[in-house]
Amino acid sequence: MSVYEYIKENTDFDFYEALDKITDEDIKRAINKKKLMPEDFLALISKGAENYLEEIAQKAHKLTEQYFGKTVLLYTPIYLANYCVNKCAYCGYNHDNDIHRKKLTLEEIEKEAIAVSKRGFKHIIFLTGESQKDTPVEYIIDATKILKKYFSSLAIEIYPLTEEDYKRVVEAGVDSLTVYQECYDEKIYDKVHVAGPKKNYKFRLDAIERGCKAGIRSVNLAPLLGLNDWRIEVYKMMLHGLYLRKKYPEVEVGFSTPRIRPCVGGYNDLKEVSDKELVQAIIAMRLMFPNCTLNISSREGRGFREKLIPLGVNKVSAGVSTAIGGHTMDMEEAGEVQFDINDSRDENEMKEMIRNIGYEPIFKDWLGAF
Repeated sequence: MSVYEYIKENTDFDFYEALDKITDEDIKRAINKKKLMPEDFLALISKGAENYLEEIAQKAHKLTEQYFGKTVLLYTPIYLANYCVNKCAYCGYNHDNDIHRKKLTLEEIEKEAIAVSKRGFKHIIFLTGESQKDTPVEYIIDATKILKKYFSSLAIEIYPLTEEDYKRVVEAGVDSLTVYQECYDEKIYDKVHVAGPKKNYKFRLDAIERGCKAGIRSVNLAPLLGLNDWRIEVYKMMLHGLYLRKKYPEVEVGFSTPRIRPCVGGYNDLKEVSDKELVQAIIAMRLMFPNCTLNISSREGRGFREKLIPLGVNKVSAGVSTAIGGHTMDMEEAGEVQFDINDSRDENEMKEMIRNIGYEPIFKDWLGAF
């Protein structure tokens, strides 16, 4: 069974009717269970569960400390290129947007790597726009070989690859893969992806599994919250994660809950997600997946990110620039940013904040072939 079939089979019911039928007893049962089922997760993200957020949060806090201690992993992104062939309504890289496009040379990539590694980072994610013509797999492999000299863990967030190409980048040194599905609802997905290869819903949905088959060590899932009802999107992300955990137990599965940020071109048809609702999504995910990584990026603001760490978040970005070459170049040289960040603190400020709330920041949480 494919992930597409699995999600479809497990959402073959009236979602809102099921939410309306959830009782206080269902919510209490879900909070107190050791191993949750999809129906328990549904109870935790229901409207009625808003009355139990304190209890859910306490359980999320306890589980996070049980599995991860009081540690928070720090990472930073490196943006290599912003060329993109897709026309996505919500993205600053949209092919039709009149922005300054840039692609780093291999020499510029090495400069970025040196600058970032000197700041102590061992985990990075490197990103491109989605253009196989401008940033072919060979470019990704060459970049990986350079970056691998400086970092123990490399994650990619690029266009979806074939299984064979994922094998090639894994062999070069990539160990982690992030693919935002953006929207699990097929109709909305088709609407917001106006043109380009990204319009192929199933090819993108299957990308994470192709990475698992190719030997990737860890994967990260996320919808882009704001395109659809957050409850539907988070529920389907949960199913996606459940599918991968059952089929590929050797692969670490992590989750993000990014909200849309302002960008060039803008996006006006937003389904607002409040801070309270985002908290509900995060703590429900922690109860469903006690030992999975939950990541919060610099899309969220300073004070809010601090509050999320004790509630279940154990991975945060620091020293972020979403500009191409943003760690070494001034803004005139660097390419246009993908979106505006909401927390510009560097790694030292983030370390201080994490320690001030009683946690320990870490830069490396596993030993890779270095």
